[in-house]
Amino acid sequence: MALTVIPLTFAQACIVVDRLHRHHRRPQGHRYSLGVVDADGILRGAAIIGRPVARALDDGWTVEVTRVATDGTPNANSALLGGCWRVAAACGFRRAITYTQSGESGASLRGAGWRNVAELRPRAGWSTPSRPRLDRGTDGLSRTMWERTRSNAVLLPVSSDLLLAAPCPHCGASAPIGRGRPAACCKAAQQGVG
Repeated sequence: MALTVIPLTFAQACIVVDRLHRHHRRPQGHRYSLGVVDADGILRGAAIIGRPVARALDDGWTVEVTRVATDGTPNANSALLGGCWRVAAACGFRRAITYTQSGESGASLRGAGWRNVAELRPRAGWSTPSRPRLDRGTDGLSRTMWERTRSNAVLLPVSSDLLLAAPCPHCGASAPIGRGRPAACCKAAQQGVG
């Protein structure tokens, strides 16, 4: 099935997210939104791209894919995720990030050329005594951080306190994070082969 990525308004994308997203409500805003239509022009999904939610990652050169929702049409997720990066790169951004929850494979992200950056510990939630917030049903879940980058992107300032594991730079296998340097998980990493 031929799929085409198209621009959407924030309101249009939010309608799709409200109808199709499995575990999140619509975000507060966006930089841009995209849709994917089939050969008959039927809207099959939407992606909303905004500023990074984590303040430490909001460097002016990074965007975050905050929502992707589809009706299950094959390859619609990958088409949207690929489109998100192409638009971001065309606008001059150096990095695009997104997250998956534990239990989600990330197959669409890998299919669109994204790479696993880190496994993140579960958050207790967004609510604090000074700023109470409702539980959205996604607190307490570990997440995987994914990215697409340009060659001039700087390293992410991710705190090791948040990490569960990170991919080995040589073989890609998950290496547990503890205090100090991450454990080497393959012979090349152990020998320092670069």
